[in-house]
Amino acid sequence: MSTVLVTGATGFIGRRLVPALVEAGHDVRAMTRRPDSYKGEGEPVGADVSDPASLEDALRGVDVAIYLVHSLDDPDFERKDAQAARNFSAAAAEAGVRQIVYMGGLGDDDDDLSAHLRSRREVEHLLGEDGVPVTVLRAAIVVGHGGISWEITRQLVKNLPAMVVPRWVHTRTQPIALDDVVRYIVGVVDNESAMGRVFEIGGTEQLTYLEMMRVAAESMNGRAIPIVTVPVLTPRLSSYWLALVTDVDATTGRNLIDSMSHEVVVKDTSIRDVVPGEPLSYRESVRRALAERAAAERASADKS
Repeated sequence: MSTVLVTGATGFIGRRLVPALVEAGHDVRAMTRRPDSYKGEGEPVGADVSDPASLEDALRGVDVAIYLVHSLDDPDFERKDAQAARNFSAAAAEAGVRQIVYMGGLGDDDDDLSAHLRSRREVEHLLGEDGVPVTVLRAAIVVGHGGISWEITRQLVKNLPAMVVPRWVHTRTQPIALDDVVRYIVGVVDNESAMGRVFEIGGTEQLTYLEMMRVAAESMNGRAIPIVTVPVLTPRLSSYWLALVTDVDATTGRNLIDSMSHEVVVKDTSIRDVVPGEPLSYRESVRRALAERAAAERASADKS
């Protein structure tokens, strides 16, 4: 099997991905800025994508590098993410890496993309700038315990008995379960059929954000919650509203909300030819996210 480096190994996707890659038989390096405190599977390696010199040792002998890094909580995230991608591209090429796998964002290139999606596109291109084949998996909202977009939905439903919401809630998207994201990433690793290609990944349904909140409310509370749409609520005001009723900071909220006015749905299902299998429904994705959260809370209570 392959030697695989996972950047962002302690993050939302990374900490689920590393065990799955180990189970698939790969030799996994978990890249983190704090390797001494790493408690997960795989071999911890210390490196930072903003420090080119640190990447040399981390990438030495690596066959496949999985890039799960972004700076969405930083006002200057576009510049920082671009420079980090340039650093990683050069270091991966120098190390002889065969493939880079990147989680990008869904959205048509000919749309007036938000800064968030525009940055994801730029990183896609920059990662391959030095010749390493890049496999891109473009997704919309990833539903799983701890994911920012899912946490916005969950906390809104949990904290508000009724909601006054912006008009972007009527935009369609195609959420995907975290389990399916992990399955697709594992499936494209060192897979010749996936080299240098862009894939769109999503769940079984195309839903508006409003429909997603209603399903989440039914799953969490067993009942619907009243929701009223306000025609005029700017992205800036929306981000302050999110920061007020959730623990998502205003900068991250603003960057995500800017993307929510764009319809992002799967139009190309070729990933299923490369990694066969039916993705989970949104309702099942929600059920699993809530179950994982409950299990984490029980484990935390037992420790205390």
